[in-house]
Amino acid sequence: MPIPATMRHISVRAPGPPESMAIAEGPVPLPRAGEALIEVAWAGVNRPDCLQRAGAYPPPPDASPILGLEVAGRVVALGPEAEGVAVGDLVCALTPGGGYAEYCATPAAWCLPVPRGLSLAEAASLPETHFTVMNNLFDRARLAIGETLLVHGGTSGIGLTAIQLAKAFGATVITTAGTQEKVAYCLRMGADYAIDYRTQDFETEVTRITGERGVDVVLDMVGGDYAQKNLKCLALEGRLVQIAFLKSSRIECDWRHIMIKRLTVTGSTLRASPYERKAALARELLRDVWPLYERGVIKTAIHATFPLADAAAAHALMESSQHIGKIVMSVRESLQ
Repeated sequence: MPIPATMRHISVRAPGPPESMAIAEGPVPLPRAGEALIEVAWAGVNRPDCLQRAGAYPPPPDASPILGLEVAGRVVALGPEAEGVAVGDLVCALTPGGGYAEYCATPAAWCLPVPRGLSLAEAASLPETHFTVMNNLFDRARLAIGETLLVHGGTSGIGLTAIQLAKAFGATVITTAGTQEKVAYCLRMGADYAIDYRTQDFETEVTRITGERGVDVVLDMVGGDYAQKNLKCLALEGRLVQIAFLKSSRIECDWRHIMIKRLTVTGSTLRASPYERKAALARELLRDVWPLYERGVIKTAIHATFPLADAAAAHALMESSQHIGKIVMSVRESLQ
C-alpha cells in the first residue's frame, strides 16, 4: 500500500491545558539517514508529553514538534543506512517526538520487535518506561542482586516497570503509593513492601523495614520535600537517582548526609541522552528484558486506552494521577 502524502496528527494550538490539543492534517515525515518510518497503530502517553503540551518541555531542535515519545506499528520505509529492521516488521519504538500521528520517523536503532504474546497496544506501553528504568536504575545507579530499592510512584508506568525489573534481577523492592488500592496493586506486581504515603511517613517505614540500615537505591520522580527524606533513607554508599520533579526542582536539604554516608546523587533525562546511549539501551532491553515478557515473568499494565481524537482526555487522566499503569492511544485500527 503506498504511503500517503499527508496524515492525521495531534496539534497543540498554543501551550496550555489538555483542551489545547486537536486533530490536524500535515505531511508524512520522510525517514532520514538511519531512520525507520513507522505506520503507527498505538501511541503511548507519558508525563513529558503533558509538559511539552504546556510549554515546559520543548523538543530538541532536530525533533518533530508533534507530541509522542513511544509508538507501536509497522515499518513502511527506511532511510539510507537504516539497519536492524525491515519494511513490514511490527515494532515498538522510542521516538524523539512525533508519536501522536499516523506516521512517525525514528532511529531504526531505537526500534524493538514486539515481544511474542503481546499486542501492539501493550507493546506501545513499553519503550519510554523501559529505556528510562534501564538507564537510571541499572546503568547509572548500578542496582545489584541482593540490594534494596525504594521507588516512589509505584503505580506509575515508571514505578511498575521499576518494581518488576528490580525483582526480576534479584533486588528487594519498597515502593510508595497514594491509596490502599494502589498499595495492594504494587504488592500484586511484585513489590516486597508498599507504603501509603498519605497515611504513613515513608522515611519512618523505610527505617523500620530495613532495620535502620536504609536502602541502597532510591528512584525518585517527586523532588521537593522528598529530597531530604530520600537522603535519610539511603544506606552507606547509597545512590539517589532523580528522573523528574512532580513537586519542585528547587529544594532545601542537609547535604551533610551525602558526605557522612558517602552517597551518590545522579539523574538524567531520556530525551536529551545521546543517540548511541539509547541504541545501546535498546540492545540491552532486547537481550535482558524482552525474554522476561515472552516467558511471562513480567507483564504490562495498561490502565486505559483512548482514540487519538481524545488525546485531551488521555492527558487529563495522566495529570489526575488516578491511573494505575500506562495510558495508550489507538491511532490506526487496520493494524490492530
